[in-house]
Amino acid sequence: MASKIRHIALRAEDPAKLATFYEEVFDMKVVGRNEGSGSVFMSDGYLNLAILHNRHEMPPGLNHFGFQIDDMDKTAEKLVSAGVQSPQVRPNNPPYAESRAADPEGNMFDLSVHGYQEEERQADRAAQNKIEAKV
Repeated sequence: MASKIRHIALRAEDPAKLATFYEEVFDMKVVGRNEGSGSVFMSDGYLNLAILHNRHEMPPGLNHFGFQIDDMDKTAEKLVSAGVQSPQVRPNNPPYAESRAADPEGNMFDLSVHGYQEEERQADRAAQNKIEAKV
């Protein structure tokens, strides 16, 4: 599989209200909520849309996007060869992406081997790797 954009994250003043808009207009479905932050995660079955509560002094809008990839190590090698920093593990154990990097102009993007349609945390990934290693 080639790398595919499967995730977009927006900053919003009212994530719940914006989620209702995407439900009503585009028939997207809520697939998760972060009650602590107020963020809402939606999907159209193909693309995951994260609507993040805007807590920064930045205008609402695009925060980052995410690629589903086949191989983290190979992608990291390509990024370094392209002159950017190697992907960094996402802090706070997010459920959809393992790493984050930026392009040469500083636009942030997430990288995920498992994809964006279902939640999977670091402990889940570690357990899966142990299972695969035993098989």
